[in-house]
Amino acid sequence: MVAYAATMRFLNLLLLFPLAAAGSEIYTRDGVTDGDTFYLAPSAFTNDDPAFESWVTYSLMKSTCQLEIGGENPARASGFECEFKARSHLVNAWQEKLQQKQNITDEYLDALTEVQEAGFLGEYTACFFGKGHWQLPEGLRATEFQAWRKTNLRRHRPQTRIIGSWNYKPSPNPQKGSEPF
Repeated sequence: MVAYAATMRFLNLLLLFPLAAAGSEIYTRDGVTDGDTFYLAPSAFTNDDPAFESWVTYSLMKSTCQLEIGGENPARASGFECEFKARSHLVNAWQEKLQQKQNITDEYLDALTEVQEAGFLGEYTACFFGKGHWQLPEGLRATEFQAWRKTNLRRHRPQTRIIGSWNYKPSPNPQKGSEPF
């Protein structure tokens, strides 16, 4: 088990290299600078909690996808495919952890696993995390998901636990009257 945890941390580091090597240009928008480099929290390299490690996978997948989307400011890029892919990897990472240690639980990750097993991860992503500018894929079964959700996701609270951040700091010369948040 210790070898597996060390291997996962090493693989996470390998996934981080393309993010760190993406360039050093800093983008400014709304009086805030965030850039094109995603940093993992130091605890990502030492915390071997299965849920935490699964969220590291989510964080890396989402930030990588944001860089692929690109645009004026990759740190703020958002799209259905990005969120769906990151949540899919989150569930898959959690399922791998469950196969190794079957006595672990995480209320949110267990619920998300049920969503995926029911075939509604796309619908879940669109329902709980969708943004007006997203292009949703054809074939989402929103009506069926809503019926399933009423029975299977009562009192459900969606979560996003990012284990890292884009290089974010206040702009040295914010525009007059603009607030960072």
